[in-house]
Amino acid sequence: MQIIQSIQNRIYEIRGERVMLDRDLAFLYEVETKVLNQAVKRNIKRFPEDFMFQLTREEFEDLRLQIETSDNHDSLRSQIVTIKNGRGQHLKYLPYAFTEQGVAMLSGVINSDKAINMNIAIMRAFVAVRQVLLKQNDIKEQLKEIKERIGEHDVQLNQIYDAMENLLDEKAAQRKWEDRDRIGFK
Repeated sequence: MQIIQSIQNRIYEIRGERVMLDRDLAFLYEVETKVLNQAVKRNIKRFPEDFMFQLTREEFEDLRLQIETSDNHDSLRSQIVTIKNGRGQHLKYLPYAFTEQGVAMLSGVINSDKAINMNIAIMRAFVAVRQVLLKQNDIKEQLKEIKERIGEHDVQLNQIYDAMENLLDEKAAQRKWEDRDRIGFK
């Protein structure tokens, strides 16, 4: 279960899609990012735009800021945010983002036992994220229904209060002047 949670922390929403970055996938598959990207480029026909896309500079900066400000201190933060001194340590290429279908396609490209097992875990993580989102949508609908009911109750309560005020006004008007209690000095 902990591995599923770790994977879920590496799923981001970019361009309205839930994706994982090439660096995270390489880390999970225990291969270098360069090796993963080379395998993808050798099989590029398997990865259309809706399976994989390269982040723009702006998307990468937004993601980096999002990761920087989050409380999550996992390895992705150290991979993206921390820039070490020395040759080859700076980010040269913008990362690739893989949708759920792209991750599934990776299982046919990277064929180690570790990659196969990790791919199964990643698919389970995507399913878990989808279930959480469905539950959130269900809760939102329930809250909407409750708000509507409360609104209806408010209208009904206001009508009851108005009717009670009208009854009290009518009773007060029915009392005769002489029948009222006298106030003041006698």
